[in-house]
Amino acid sequence: MRMKTSDEALAQAASDGDSEAFGLLVRRHYDRLFRLSWRLTGHKADAEDLTHDILAALPAKLRAFRADAKFTTWLYRVTLNAATDRARKAQRRSRAREGWGQDYTRRAAEAAETAEAQDWLTNAMRALPPELRETVALTLGEDLTQAQAAEVMELSEGTIAWRMSEVKRHLREMATEEAR
Repeated sequence: MRMKTSDEALAQAASDGDSEAFGLLVRRHYDRLFRLSWRLTGHKADAEDLTHDILAALPAKLRAFRADAKFTTWLYRVTLNAATDRARKAQRRSRAREGWGQDYTRRAAEAAETAEAQDWLTNAMRALPPELRETVALTLGEDLTQAQAAEVMELSEGTIAWRMSEVKRHLREMATEEAR
C-alpha cells in the first residue's frame, strides 16, 4: 500500500522518524540521485561518495522539506548544493595541500587521462562552465523540461533557455576547434 503513497507524504513521515518511509524514499530515488551525482562529478567513485553523503544527511534535511515543491525538485536541489559544496571543499584542500602550480599540473594530467578514457560528449560537458553543466545535467541527463529545471535551480525559464543556447554555442566552438 505504501508504494502508492506520494513522495511528499513519505518525506513528511520520514521527517517524523518513520524509517520505513525513509527506506521507501531511498529505494525510489537512489538511482536518480546517483545518476545526477555521476553527471555532476564525472567519476563513479565520486558519485558514490556524494550519493552516500547526501543519503547520510537526508534524515536531517528532510525536516526542512516543505511540500510547496515536488520532492524530486527538492532532492535535485539538495544534490546540486551538495555537489557544489563538495567541489569547493576539494578545491580548497587541493590548493592548500599542493599549491597552485602543482594543483594545476595534477589537474592537467587528470584531464588528459580523462580525455583518452571518455567520449567527446563527456569531455565537452566537463569543459562547460558549472552553471551550464548543471543545466544540461538536469534538462538532458534527467530529462526535465526547461520549466522543471528552472524550478530546481530557482531561475527563470528564460535563463534556462539562454543557458541551453550557450551550451550549443560552446559545443559548436569545441567541434570547430577539433576539426582544425
